[in-house]
Amino acid sequence: MNGSKAESAVLLEAIVAGMGKVGEVDVAVCPPSILLPLVEQRLSGSEVLWGAQNLDTHAAGAFTGEISAPMLVEFGCHYVLVGHSERRALFGETSVQVAKKFQVAQEYGLVPVLCVGETLQQRQSGTTEGVIAAQLQAVAERVPATAWRQAVVAYEPVWAIGTGMTATPEQAQDVHAHIRTFLATHAGTVADSVRLLYGGSVNAGNAGRLFAEQDIDGGLIGGASLQAESFLAICHAAAQSH
Repeated sequence: MNGSKAESAVLLEAIVAGMGKVGEVDVAVCPPSILLPLVEQRLSGSEVLWGAQNLDTHAAGAFTGEISAPMLVEFGCHYVLVGHSERRALFGETSVQVAKKFQVAQEYGLVPVLCVGETLQQRQSGTTEGVIAAQLQAVAERVPATAWRQAVVAYEPVWAIGTGMTATPEQAQDVHAHIRTFLATHAGTVADSVRLLYGGSVNAGNAGRLFAEQDIDGGLIGGASLQAESFLAICHAAAQSH
């Protein structure tokens, strides 16, 4: 929940201007929904795609304050985040609700970016893999195996976001490998082509090391995306590593 119209316009302009120096990599931004008209205007015709941070499971109706998939499509969205750690922790979204959002997003042609991750308590208790498997399982039970072809999975270690703690590239890779194995079990060879993003405080300094890991295909960027220079540096690291 950051950015005024003026600030966002400057940021978008700088990102578009810097894309030529980034290299071959797919880039998308997911602003607060109220800024989507501005993003559509500024990014149309550029190399940068855009998406939303959340969606409701209903197409329309008496759900005041919510935003539907058809609305997002009308504003040119390609992606939508589902199950972000803050939506789960602060707004009580369950894995079942997240799975429904994943399904609805795809029904309207959006690519869901499914966020999964564990808390510090869960990591310390050794239940990381089980927690993430349960979050993935909720989706796997609702959609066919082929649905993963049009999806992205982002691993967010909740304990490494804004806490001063960071996951090592090896720790992140271990979880990404676990996610890939889960997907292979449920979707066969489709798993090889699913993009797995790391979302644990990625910045210009650690991006290269993280993206060098076998199963880390890119990043879901938080605070570092608010400055064009740092965001573009992360994008460049992604292009260099794959």
